Amino acid sequence: MMFNRRNVKSEIDAVTNGHEKSKNFLTQDEISQLLTAAKKGRHGIRDYLCLLMMYRHGLRVSELISLKLTDLNLSQSRLWVNRLKNGLSVEQPIAGDELRAIKRYLAKRNDTLPWLFISERNQPLTRQSINYIIKRSAKLCSISPVYPHMLRHSCGYYLANKGYDLRLIQDYLGHRDPKHTVNYTRIVGARFESLW
Repeated sequence: MMFNRRNVKSEIDAVTNGHEKSKNFLTQDEISQLLTAAKKGRHGIRDYLCLLMMYRHGLRVSELISLKLTDLNLSQSRLWVNRLKNGLSVEQPIAGDELRAIKRYLAKRNDTLPWLFISERNQPLTRQSINYIIKRSAKLCSISPVYPHMLRHSCGYYLANKGYDLRLIQDYLGHRDPKHTVNYTRIVGARFESLW
């Protein structure tokens, strides 16, 4: 006898509209608080830069920890973002405050390791390390829950709120399919500003 094993949860998830999901990004004020909190601690310069780059470039954790020093072009203020998960890799500008933070971090290093972000054991940072940095920083500034992918979403929502078009956001985040980008432009508050 066969039993009908319907997965009710997946059916509900499939029906759930994007507008009904909980907020999965941080506001500008929350990002500022998180970045300030990341500066506190033994590795504050590195931790701050990790979170700043994740947010500014919409990096996944795996993309952040795989960054190499050769991906940086400090003389032209550029970063090569090697997108994973079949994303489109692009070169992105590095803003002035971020460039200063990179130089400050690199000035403290005295190794010849290829990775941009390393642990005190001279190994590349791990996913667990990044999760810990984010969790600790969020706890320090009383913002929770915060998980790593929220920084990528926060980048998308920031760009959409600034009024950038879907195609630009899609390319910046490395999405091959616009359906992954459209959520940012669909639910941003800025598009409702002039209604009343």
